[in-house]
Amino acid sequence: MSTVKESVDVEVPVSTAYNQWTQFEEFPHFMEGVEEVRQLDDRHNHWTTKIGGIQREFDTEIIDQFPDERIAWRTTSGDTRQKGMVRFQRLDDTHTRVELVMDVEPTGVAEKTADVTGTIDRRVKGDMRRFKEYIETRGGESGAWRGRIEPS
Repeated sequence: MSTVKESVDVEVPVSTAYNQWTQFEEFPHFMEGVEEVRQLDDRHNHWTTKIGGIQREFDTEIIDQFPDERIAWRTTSGDTRQKGMVRFQRLDDTHTRVELVMDVEPTGVAEKTADVTGTIDRRVKGDMRRFKEYIETRGGESGAWRGRIEPS
């Protein structure tokens, strides 16, 4: 299992950065290789990705969510195995640090190759840069979900 860490400082208040991250169906706008995310309910999402010409579908479950602080998830089905957390740290009234830590277990040949060659790290770095551009260009969030999900 590989661990990927990346952080980016965004020029929006913490609530704006957090609120946008709760809009999972918007992820294809800034995450490379993510074709679709369907939010099934408050805890569950269905993902369709295409990386290196290989399409994968999998489900994730949010296992901990605390407004303006963190969202943690894990995969529950499909060939993709990962878990992770995104944290939101208020730097001042108009700046937020968004930090992503993800544990990925490459399962197929393409994923193992991507892991060895550093492609996964580069993709996450790019996704975080694109999130920064996406939220700063928008000037505000496209929606928000402010509920609390307690770890079980």
